[in-house]
Amino acid sequence: MNKTLILSLLATLLSSGNALALTAQQEKMTACNSDASSQSLKGQARKDFMKSCLSGTHLTPQQEKMKTCNQEASKQALKGDPRKSFMKTCLSG
Repeated sequence: MNKTLILSLLATLLSSGNALALTAQQEKMTACNSDASSQSLKGQARKDFMKSCLSGTHLTPQQEKMKTCNQEASKQALKGDPRKSFMKTCLSG
């Protein structure tokens, strides 16, 4: 009796986990598709964009800027308040 109940609960948990993963993937596909449409991408450019977006290698312009500013702050070995100040200036400019 207990084994049946445990197996039933386990099956329910596993199936709900798959549904959540599918929903997350669908949301990602929708977001990438929307971004590609807003940029009016067509043909191979759209395919390349969707591939990078769905694989997680696509960065938004803000993310690119953050990455660049972060690298520059690290090169200058900035820490604490000087780093915060630099990042604020870099990201706003």
